[in-house]
This record gives sequence, structure tokens and C-alpha cells, in this order.
Amino acid sequence: MKRVLVTGGAGSIGSELVRQLAVDNKIFILDINETGAYRLREEMREKGYWVHSRTGDIRNKETIRDVFEDFKPEVIFHAGALKNVTPAEEYPLETLETNIMGTFNLIQEAKRWECLEKFVFISTDKVVNAHNIMGITKKCAEGLVSRAGDKFVSVRFGNVLASSGSVLEIWKKQHENKQPLTITDPSMERYMMTIPQAVSLVIHASVHGKNGEVYILNMGEKKKIIDLKVELYGEDYPIKVIGIRQGETMDEKLLTEDEEKVARFNSKYWII
Repeated sequence: MKRVLVTGGAGSIGSELVRQLAVDNKIFILDINETGAYRLREEMREKGYWVHSRTGDIRNKETIRDVFEDFKPEVIFHAGALKNVTPAEEYPLETLETNIMGTFNLIQEAKRWECLEKFVFISTDKVVNAHNIMGITKKCAEGLVSRAGDKFVSVRFGNVLASSGSVLEIWKKQHENKQPLTITDPSMERYMMTIPQAVSLVIHASVHGKNGEVYILNMGEKKKIIDLKVELYGEDYPIKVIGIRQGETMDEKLLTEDEEKVARFNSKYWII
């Protein structure tokens, strides 16, 4: 049984990590979402698991220090971030302070503790040839993790289906209200993964990752957003094209050209 800290533990990925890892570990959730974290903690406690939560901001060094002194985590899953592209373009300072400085605060404190066994950072395919503030800040954070030492590792996600704020969540509400499904551009393509696939990647990296490596799931071919709509709602259900939003790109890549030259690959993962 390990002491596991999950930042952003009330989010889509964080909460699934909590649910899976609480079976065999003690879990501490750190999240600015008080209600979400509290609900998850009570849900897990009712099932007999050791889960605690604190409402706090990773930008606050004193909060981070208090959590480490109280809990002394052995494994850290850093899922806390500002992840939405357009708000990051509108208010970049918030994203810079959370995604870069928040990650830096966690790394600095984690390196002070001998009990630390592994630190896993959740990154994104938007770091590749980063075109927006969210991707740029995650790229900086990924770089900090890669230089932090042998206990630090990153995982790089594609679009996580059914995560909070994802297109599936938006479409579900629109469909329930009998509204057209909004699509930015019918030609837009994305790599896609499910929440269970994302969590499996994170846990795998926590066991096998080392020395600042980056783990990336083989998600197969990119899929057009319009094809996903047809697959889920049929050809005839109406759509509304709203145009590409600030900071968005038509497609994504998983690795840069330089990374492709050095990455190791097996049937499931690339490892940089």
C-alpha cells in the first residue's frame, strides 16, 4: 500500500485514477474544485477506502509544502492543469501560472523528500509543434519534468473521449435538448483515446517510466470529428459548423520529427 497524491483528483482522469488506485493505496486528492473532490472522497470512503482531500491551488507553494509534510506521498500523479485551449488564449497568465509554475512547485517540493518513488505528469499532444498557450505551457512543464531526475516521467494524451469539456459531453447535452451538434470544422482530425486507456497509460508509466521519459499511447489513425459524429449519431442528425476557435489547429501530432528519430516503440506505446 502506497501513499498516492493526485493533483486535479476531481477531474476526469484524476477521479478515475483515484477510483482505481484507492483499492490498494491511500489517496490524497489536491484540487481547487472543492465540491468535486469532496464528493469523490465521500464516495470512496463509503466503500471503505482511505481517501482524503484538500481544497488547494498548486500555484501556492505553502499549500504544496503542507500537503507533503502532512501526507508524505510516495507516488504523485500530477493531473492538475488548465486544459481548455480558448480560455488559455484569452487569459494566458492563469494558464502560465498553473501549468508551468504549479508543476515547478510540485517538482521542487517532491525532490526534497526521500520517500518519493515516482512522479507522473499528465501532458498532451498539443505540446508537439505547440501552436497555442495551453500546448506551450504543457511543453514547458514537460521539459521541467524531463530534467527533474530519475523518478520523474510524463505521459502524453490525445483527445480523451468523454472527459469533462470534451466534444462528447457537449454533443450529449445538445442531443438531449434536440439541438444540432456543433462542429468547428468537418475536416478537423484528432487522435482519440478513452478514459480507461488514458488511466492505463498513466499507471503503466508509473511502474516502468524513469529518467524523464515520455510515454505515448498508440491510438491508431487520427479520426475526423465529423466521422465520430456519424458513428455516434448517424448521418442524418443535423450539425452546426461554428468555425475553428482561437488557438485551435486542424490536426495534431504525437511526436516531433526529432522525437520520431529517437523514440522506442512497441505495439502499445512510444517511449521518448
